[in-house]
Amino acid sequence: MRHFSLKNPLIFGTVVLTITGFVSRFIGFFYRIFLSRVFGAEGMGIYQLTAPVLALTFALSAAGIQTAISKFVARETSTRDYRYSFVYLFSGLTLSLALSILCAGFVYCFSEQIAVRFLMEDRTAPLLRIIALSIPMAAVHSCINGYFYGIKKTGIPSICQLSEQLMRVGSVYVIYALCQKRGYSPTISFAVIGLVIGECASMLVSLIAAWAHFSGKLNTSSASSNVPVHLHRALSDMLHLSIPLSANRVIINFLMSVEAVFIPAQLLRYGYAHQAALSIYGVLTGMSLPLILFPSAITGSVCVLLLPVVSEADATGNQHIVEKAIQKSVKYGFLLGSVFTLIFFLGGSFLGNLLYQNEAAGRFISVLGFLCPLMYIASTLSSILNGLGKTGLTFLYSMISLLVRLFFVFFLIPVMGINGYLLGLLASQLVQTLLCLYAVRDYGSAPGFH
Repeated sequence: MRHFSLKNPLIFGTVVLTITGFVSRFIGFFYRIFLSRVFGAEGMGIYQLTAPVLALTFALSAAGIQTAISKFVARETSTRDYRYSFVYLFSGLTLSLALSILCAGFVYCFSEQIAVRFLMEDRTAPLLRIIALSIPMAAVHSCINGYFYGIKKTGIPSICQLSEQLMRVGSVYVIYALCQKRGYSPTISFAVIGLVIGECASMLVSLIAAWAHFSGKLNTSSASSNVPVHLHRALSDMLHLSIPLSANRVIINFLMSVEAVFIPAQLLRYGYAHQAALSIYGVLTGMSLPLILFPSAITGSVCVLLLPVVSEADATGNQHIVEKAIQKSVKYGFLLGSVFTLIFFLGGSFLGNLLYQNEAAGRFISVLGFLCPLMYIASTLSSILNGLGKTGLTFLYSMISLLVRLFFVFFLIPVMGINGYLLGLLASQLVQTLLCLYAVRDYGSAPGFH
């Protein structure tokens, strides 16, 4: 971390993931513009309402396990023992696949109840039945990607990400063109079908990559003849780390789901009609927020790779790397965030009209631009804390941040409308960032943290 060199795994991996992230999000921008113009703001709102279900199932079946695989593989592959690391991948993949199949079956069988009682929108039921098919696929490629993140080979996850996006967007365009040619009216279900096709493509790419990576290496692993491989131990380690991580993710995602579901409901209390409430929700979550999150391709790449790097540095007692990671996260997160805050604040109205032909989207972009420095600093510091084994702190901080947002959802949206939620987003992110800054003061003697 002392010199900027592509030979540094963190820098090279960040560059690869950042380029891939930008390309993927660039494609996604045109895709969302296309969806917004074909299905309208209300259609986007209905589509976005399915996101909490996907997030919950992923949190339960894959998120914690992916992180656990990445952490254990980073430790084991330092000895070049592919056989041992394969056991961790296999145990995590088996566990994740079993949980994902259960989640998929539950969502498919109870789609009507979930749509009406949880999402409070019966038009999401057919979308949920289609989405259920993607859950096991997402679990497979997430676990395999976790392995490659752990050994700092980011090319495979990057290819998976691009293949998923290209197949998702391409398939929806093809389906839409066929419908137009035959005189059919397109529905938002086509977007969900594209999501399933994209997940399938990503899964196939990751499986091929894993087979190619391990082919011929398991029998020649330098340590395989000396260190016995115990599946039972690998499963035990995996459960020990992934259960609290998954529990944390499930709780967080459940609260985020409550937040997402009740935004339209509270807008109704403010005085909007049902269609208008869904439209505002669609504009905010399907148009404005994705644009604000676009630059986070950079910090997201750093976060993925910081965890194994910091974990390894902490295990070997190399506190200098941890200190430098903290310093650079705060410095560059603030600088990068400030630049994008200025861009979004000054150009929000122009971007909203240019991209979405929607004035409300432009207004939301101008306000939400102030989230950028806070998001970038908090996300990288949270990854560092996770690498230091302080997952309890990051969970607590996320919980506090979410509770602040929920307070604004339930008590200020009925009074201030969507402006109440925009204020809640800013307040909650500020709280989380300040908490993360306070926490890292205990993990190094870096200047500026005492």
